[in-house]
Amino acid sequence: MKYRTLGRTGLRVSEIALGCEGFLLKDDGFAREMFQTALAAGVNCMDLYSPNPDLQRRVGEAIRGRREDFILQCHLCSIWDQGQYRATREPGEVKAAFETLLANLGTGYVDIGMIHYVDSPELWEQIEKGPVMAYAQERKAAGQIRHIGVSSHNPLAALAAVESGLVDVLMFAVNPCYDLQPGSEDIEQLWADEKYEGVLTNMDPDRERLYETCQRLGVGITVMKAFGGGDLLDEGLSPAGKALTAVQCIHYALTRPAVACVMSGARSVEDLKASLAYETATEAERDYAAAFADFPRIKWEGHCMYCGHCAPCPVGIDIAAVTKFLNLTKAQGMVPETVREHYAALAHTASECVACGACEGRCPFRVPVRENMRQAAEVFGR
Repeated sequence: MKYRTLGRTGLRVSEIALGCEGFLLKDDGFAREMFQTALAAGVNCMDLYSPNPDLQRRVGEAIRGRREDFILQCHLCSIWDQGQYRATREPGEVKAAFETLLANLGTGYVDIGMIHYVDSPELWEQIEKGPVMAYAQERKAAGQIRHIGVSSHNPLAALAAVESGLVDVLMFAVNPCYDLQPGSEDIEQLWADEKYEGVLTNMDPDRERLYETCQRLGVGITVMKAFGGGDLLDEGLSPAGKALTAVQCIHYALTRPAVACVMSGARSVEDLKASLAYETATEAERDYAAAFADFPRIKWEGHCMYCGHCAPCPVGIDIAAVTKFLNLTKAQGMVPETVREHYAALAHTASECVACGACEGRCPFRVPVRENMRQAAEVFGR
């Protein structure tokens, strides 16, 4: 298992982490088997959005004795009401649910206190200035929440939260179909048939800006819905008109800026093992570029996907890294000092480009690499 630093939190999380959807409506034996498989593979992180008390208890039992080595991302504003999940912003309910969560888990703290399901800029504004954020900050000061996060499907709401400086972690829905769609308060619009009519081209600019802003500000991203609820793995259900493998979906998510881990919503041990297979997959198995280029209803033209097909450069330039740093500066309208430092640390910079064009011949998305290298050399001065 490989581990990544979760933004400015400094937490080291496993690339493959556990979602909790697959645990719902299952028994203790299922939970034990899933955790045994995950822990044996080096998984050290879980998202626990569900307020189901049985599930909370099972998670607590599974990590007992290794709590300090396991990273829990748990949600505020998610409550259990008459045997059902319900989202709430009512302060008393939020407080009671969090206290119950800690008791059920048998722990005195959570690593990430995730403010649940913020899917509109207006809702974020209410939370930012209201009692929910005040409570999260109070619990952080008391040591019961180590880092505050927010979960969202809407890049506009997520960007407002990230730019506020109040959150260290963003849980966001990342996959190659969602990334084409503009922000909306209605999550169903991300998967509506009419949204994929004709041929869609390139990533939504608000989503691109969100990822790059997270990278610049040190807000780590934990990924949900990497498989689109499983639809991306089925050619008959995928809006792209072509199936991807679990490994390809995970690699796509992990190559977005600021992403640290993918929460696998596995519904069986076999599903979990399919996600864990990413760690031993070959570069060919991880490669999503060829599949993307062959999508019948989605096209990327001139947009760097950081897939690495441009390599190897004859003079050793890490083209994907240079392009990523260049895009960060474009998104910001300036060169942030941290980006300048990371660029300066590269073994070979854009000024060394000999404009041979070999990279462009290999790029499945027709990215103007030579022009990007020229711009990077101009922007960074080397």
